[in-house]
Amino acid sequence: MITSGTTGDRAFPTVDINADLVITGGGLSGVCGAITAARQGLKVVLVQDRPVLGGNASSEVRLWILGATSHMGNNNRWAREGGLVNEILVENTFRNPEGNPVIFDMVLLDKVTQEPNITLLLNTAVYAAEKKDEVTIDALKAFCSQNQTTYNLTAPLFCDASGDGVVGFLAGAAFRMGAESRDEFGEMFAPSAEYGELLGHSLYFYSKDTGRPVKYTPPAFALKDITTIPRFKSFNAGDFGCKLWWIEYGGRLDTVHDTEKIKWELWKVIYGVWDYIKNSGNFPEAETLTLEWVGMIPGKRESRRFEGDYMMVQQDIIAQRRHTDAVAFGGWSVDLHPADGVFSEKPGCNQWHSKGIYQIPYRSLYSRNIRNLFLGGRIISASHVAFASTRVMATAAYATQAAAMAAVICKEQQVLPGDIFYKGLVPLLQKRLQQTGQHIPGLQLRDTDDLVQAATIHASSELVFTGFPGTSFVQPLQLSVAQLLPLPKGDIGPIVFHADATEDTTLEVELRITSRSGNHTPDVTLEKQVIALHPGRNCVRLQFGTILENDGYAFIIFHKNPLVQLHRTTKRLTGVLSVFNTVNKAVSNYGKQTPPEDIGMEAFEFWCPQRRPEGHNIDLKYEAGIPLFQAENIRNGTDRPVSSPNAWVADWTDPAPQLTLRWDAPVTISRIDLFFDADYDHPMESVLMTHPETVMPFCVRSYRIKNAVGLVLAEVTGNYQTHNQLQLQQPLTTDQLILEIDHPSADVPAAVFAVRCYA
Repeated sequence: MITSGTTGDRAFPTVDINADLVITGGGLSGVCGAITAARQGLKVVLVQDRPVLGGNASSEVRLWILGATSHMGNNNRWAREGGLVNEILVENTFRNPEGNPVIFDMVLLDKVTQEPNITLLLNTAVYAAEKKDEVTIDALKAFCSQNQTTYNLTAPLFCDASGDGVVGFLAGAAFRMGAESRDEFGEMFAPSAEYGELLGHSLYFYSKDTGRPVKYTPPAFALKDITTIPRFKSFNAGDFGCKLWWIEYGGRLDTVHDTEKIKWELWKVIYGVWDYIKNSGNFPEAETLTLEWVGMIPGKRESRRFEGDYMMVQQDIIAQRRHTDAVAFGGWSVDLHPADGVFSEKPGCNQWHSKGIYQIPYRSLYSRNIRNLFLGGRIISASHVAFASTRVMATAAYATQAAAMAAVICKEQQVLPGDIFYKGLVPLLQKRLQQTGQHIPGLQLRDTDDLVQAATIHASSELVFTGFPGTSFVQPLQLSVAQLLPLPKGDIGPIVFHADATEDTTLEVELRITSRSGNHTPDVTLEKQVIALHPGRNCVRLQFGTILENDGYAFIIFHKNPLVQLHRTTKRLTGVLSVFNTVNKAVSNYGKQTPPEDIGMEAFEFWCPQRRPEGHNIDLKYEAGIPLFQAENIRNGTDRPVSSPNAWVADWTDPAPQLTLRWDAPVTISRIDLFFDADYDHPMESVLMTHPETVMPFCVRSYRIKNAVGLVLAEVTGNYQTHNQLQLQQPLTTDQLILEIDHPSADVPAAVFAVRCYA
């Protein structure tokens, strides 16, 4: 027992922690940044002012993680973010396909606590910054409410991933809050008064069916008449969680200092909505429902945005501008919301998509006037309009991974964040990121450290695609569908398909490509054919006269005709898929984007995949064969499909797929990196949605690595991750390495994106 009768001054204890990098903010961005830096050897302190990690993705807010894949509702194929973002989403899909936010909390906590180089401080809020001089942070002061302890955090480098930019604000970093005028950056979509200065906050609720009648008495503060909300007819008894993203408020207030006021207004709406659902008599299906959960803190969209040496603008996104210092990418729409949120007469959002993913430059990831401060998460250097795209969690975290790797180089080279750009270290940063699975559009990894670059590669087989083996089945052509095929430059060989017709009819077929390399928007029509079909089964041989100038994806489009059934296949193949001209209202996809002429957006059609188990390939035959799945792809520096599959794929009939690497003289290997296909096209929303499988069907599950005399160096079973890094217990000196892999299933041949070996 402790007793004290003294009345003198008392103070909470202070703990001093020194690190290489202090990251403030434990949302997805801070988590990905911390793990990225820690795995490269930095001592990291991760400071989070909440009891759980994840920020808006945590069980406290429950928003799903999204980025460039945009619910598979845009034309950004194979665009899920790489590195730690990918690793965490794949892990969560494996452990938590039901999208339970509590389980996702555990996934993040598990990832962070496995890293010995991370000191995690939960329930700890930064409240002061001490500076060495006008342009340099020396230390942060933080306080933990749970253990009544003050922390003094010192480091040469700091990263602000706090969302509101608490460190940048306290340190005097240049920032903006509110929307720029159209004239400042020439952004044609700079918002009008209706779309306001800021995006607001949201709160969600979850309901639960108890199986028996449940009464509900609202609190006195609940909104009394929900019909005063212009969109009250949108409320129903079935929606819950982040499907209610449009319960938003605060765009005309100070979204930092008025947060508590905004929260109370949102609580009034939520409890009033539930009163309306339960007691209006309009929702008899709600009789047995209870209100299971209501958010206690609002999910924030926008507050401060900080200024780097480059500020991203609308044109960077829509025109997909190239940057020599590109280190990440985005692909969410330019997604602005009305300033009055749920009280507005306007639609809840106004999403305008680009034709493909865009680069994020390194110069947007550090403060222009605080020399040792990195910008992470949603506060990176971007205009209000560009922020409308870069703000989403997967994009924000992806950029923060790049900032964290830059911190590693800063320590190794004894430089400051801006020096990486101005002293010519960006290529090194890009290389280090790409080695860990960070895809940077337009860049190939040129890795002189990789011993595989000097090896002779032999494969037991290489798929030359002539068609899908096995039997087919038919599906009605209710939607226009395209088979996305990687074709080599030159003549297009004959394409054979089968269609069943109920009566005499015609089928319109098109050949399209994209106008920009790396995009997957079929905006260039090369040929059209109209094919006469007779009742019953039709075997059709397509012959196109086009000569392709480059390797790239072609869209073989079959326009909808309810009188026709196309033959499909259950077989799936890395880098090959079907896409549909359909509607996805969740991301403002109505089949075609038709913007007003004066907002700087482009018009084009959407051709998007269907989620498995749907989205079957068309049972095409390509008689000339597509030879783009060679073993050489494992060292081409691109570890996902872009303009080509970029994978070695074994033949369907190969009973024991195998790669053999041979060197002219023995080499010493300490580490082997393998990159498999965990389906970069699947968005893997982290909460709420249920996924069709826990392991992606293309992913190699089992493999073995052997040396020249057949000794097994590593054997892995049950794999589901993209990146497998194997650190050998002892360095191996050999002139040969053998990788034996098993086909994932009878429907999917084995595929490998990359094999890299390091001394």
